[in-house]
Order: sequence, then structure tokens, then C-alpha cells
Amino acid sequence: MFLGIDIGTSGVKAVITASDGQVVAQCAAALSVSRPHPLWSEQAPDDWVDATNRAVLGLDAGLRRAVAGIGLAGQMHGATLLGDDDRPLRPAILWNDGRSHAQCATLEANEPRSRAITGNIAMPGFTAPKLQWVREHEPEIFAATRTVLLPKDYVRLALTGEKASDLSDAAGTLWVDVAERTWSDAMLAATGLTRDHMPSLHEGPDVTGTLRAEVAAQWGMEPVPVVAGAGDNAAGALGVGVTGEGQGMLSLGTSGVIFVAGDAFRPNPARAVHAFCHALPGVWHQMSVHLSAASCIDWAANACRVGSPAEFFALAESAGAAAGPELFLPYLSGERTPHNDPHVRAAFLGLGNETTTARLAASVLEGVAFAHADGIAALREAGTQIEELAVIGGGSRSLHWGHILASVLGVRLLYLEGGEVGPALGAARLAQLASGASVAEVCTRPPVRAAIEPDAALAARLAPKQDQFRRAYRALHDLQESN
Repeated sequence: MFLGIDIGTSGVKAVITASDGQVVAQCAAALSVSRPHPLWSEQAPDDWVDATNRAVLGLDAGLRRAVAGIGLAGQMHGATLLGDDDRPLRPAILWNDGRSHAQCATLEANEPRSRAITGNIAMPGFTAPKLQWVREHEPEIFAATRTVLLPKDYVRLALTGEKASDLSDAAGTLWVDVAERTWSDAMLAATGLTRDHMPSLHEGPDVTGTLRAEVAAQWGMEPVPVVAGAGDNAAGALGVGVTGEGQGMLSLGTSGVIFVAGDAFRPNPARAVHAFCHALPGVWHQMSVHLSAASCIDWAANACRVGSPAEFFALAESAGAAAGPELFLPYLSGERTPHNDPHVRAAFLGLGNETTTARLAASVLEGVAFAHADGIAALREAGTQIEELAVIGGGSRSLHWGHILASVLGVRLLYLEGGEVGPALGAARLAQLASGASVAEVCTRPPVRAAIEPDAALAARLAPKQDQFRRAYRALHDLQESN
């Protein structure tokens, strides 16, 4: 048995897999996000550890005793600052925090080769600009910082006592030379840091320590090995067998991601495409990243007083695609690909007396699809060929949404058995790889439960709204820029 733990934004998920890759148990524990100021998004690092304990202890005790290895996955980019005593100096600044927009320019001015080294444009979501913000606005905290860890790696420290990270997660800090797969001294110096502030760096299946005796006793396990793991998207990709050249996935979680693996480093920073290391040695990937995806469903269901996301999906389906003029721009936390715009915010347009909750729901599904279409266009501009995507995340529960997405994106979508399990499955697979199993044996694609082809007629009906969506973004950006 192998245990995969995913430290997400809204919760921690733990899964146990058997040696044949089947998920035999899973449990989740909720997390909350603090937003004390506009653009801010923070969490208390110890909440991750508490939620991890709750999620693991919610699994069957007999299955826990059979666990032979642990893998970690987690939300990327979060800045967790530790002092001399390895305790957090402040709340962690999360991936969807937009406060460090000005510091991105400072970072790139401090190191003009930034985009060549990292393969990415500096964005507020990444970790390095957050540290530059702390350096400028909380100098006493910055001076006291001895270690910077990503969220899953803070949990690793609690579980093993070791400070370590993996390349797929660390590549999102802007402190990694992504082509060379190592820390960049130049990028660290650009934020006043050195390698001494960083954890050791590993490939995803590498063992980074063993479970501390007291944690093992609490969980009813042996002191089993803990592997480096992966960032959430890379782990999610492994969970659905996306391991090699040209294979891709669409993740519909809190954020939305189109992820394409490759055997070479292919950056395209001009269009805010992310180019990172994959969680396997010698593999890289490109991503278009949208800061709000299934989170739009949760938000809109709550705002419309609909009981659950499932009911919201049903309302949207009852209205049908392109049912009315209502338009939703899904920028609840700003946007990355292709706009790199942390300040833009969501909006409904085209509402009238005839607007119904069902038509609002339909417009939300369409708006998220249109945003992903902008992202896939940026990937294609970089020469990436995308014909098929495996779908994971909570949004994979709605095949109606899948028909809209497939048609707007112009790709075949594969809905897989267990696709909603997400990054925790990939983390467990990395733990199994450390036991000596091969990628071909472990990182297989789950059975396909549904395949959705693009519908040319539906795409044609949605095309005018998609054009309006793009024009509306430009107007909304200009309006909010002027404020």
C-alpha cells in the first residue's frame, strides 16, 4: 500500500493505493483561506499539518498499517517563511495572492536574464516576488527568515524533520534554472537570498526522509520513507498517466490548468505560458494557468443560493449552452495565462429582466471555458500540438460542461475512472516508484469512462459570445486599470 497526501488550498486529501494502483481509501479535511486585504490570500502553515493529520487518521487503520511509502503533493508557489527555530514567521502567502505585482518588475530588473533562466515571466503568484514584497514591506520578517519552504514541504518538515523539495514544485518559485534542474544562484541573489535559505532539491521519486517515530506511532504506521513528491499539477498529471511527449490533461480544480508534458524545455514567457520541470527525471511540461475554474462554480452557487455545485451544474444544463446573452468573466482572483493580470476581477454582463438563475449558471460554465480557450491558444502559439486532454478535478463530474469545453477548446476530452481523485493519486504513485517499480508499470492511464469530441455546431453557436468575452476582458482591464 502507498499513501498519497495532497496539500490543497481548500483542503488536504489523503489516499491509499494498492500495489496494482487502485485507490482503496480516501479522506479529506477542509482548510480555510484568509484574505485580510484586497489581493491578499494567506493560510497558517500549521493548519496544513493539522488537516494532514485529520485526513490521514480518517483512513482505515488496517490499511494505514500496510502503507510502505508516502508521497506528497501540494499547492504551488506558497511562501512559507521560517525563523531560526523552524517556526513560521508569518502566515504563508499563497499562489493566488496578487500583492507583489510591482515586485515582479523589480525582480526582473535585478536579474535581466530572469526569463531565460526560469523560462517564465515573473508573476505575483510565483514565490520569488512574494519574498521581494516581504523584503520591502516587512524587512524585519525578511531579515529573520532562515528557510523558505513551499506548502507541502512544510508538511514534510513536520513529518520527517527534513527540509527538501522536488523540482516540479520548486520550478514555480522563479529560483530554479529550469533547463538545468537546479537552484539558480543568480535568481536567489535577485531577492537577497542564497542556497542556504533553500531546501535540498530532488526529483519526484527520490526518498527525502522517513516518517518520524512519533508521527508513525500516531498514524499507526512504520517509519516508512517519504519521497520528494510533486507540485499539484505535476502530481495530477502522473495520476492520469501524463508522463511523456505530447500527453496532456485539463485540471478543473480551484484553479484551472491545461498541462502538456514534453521531453524538452520549451518556454514561452511572452504569453504567460508556464514552463516547469515535470515530477519525473528528464521530463518538462508547459501549462496555461487560470486562477479560477471550479472555484467559480462554488462561488456562483453560493451567490445564487443554489444548494450545491451538483445542483448548479444541473441548472446550467437545463438552460443549455448559448441560451442567452449573459456573459461571465471568471477572474475572481485575477488571471495568469495569457494576460498576467492580477488586478482584473470577475463580472457578469448582459443581464436583463429575463435573466434566470439557470442562464447565469450556463454563463459561468461558458466563461470558464472561454478563459481556457485563451490559454490553449497561447500554448498553440508556442508550437504545442494538443489534440486530446485527460480531465481531472472536481469539475470533471459534469459531462455537460465537458461538451462546452471540448467544443470551445477544439480538443477531445477523456473522462477517466477516478479522475476526480487528483494530485493525491500521483503522490502515491511517486511513493510506489521509489519502491523500485517502473513508470510504465505505475503511471498508467485509468480506464476511460467517457470521451467527448468537439461539437462544431456548438462551437459555432458559442463563437459570438467567445468574441464578446475577449472584447469584454479588454474593456474590463482598461476600466479597472483606470481606477
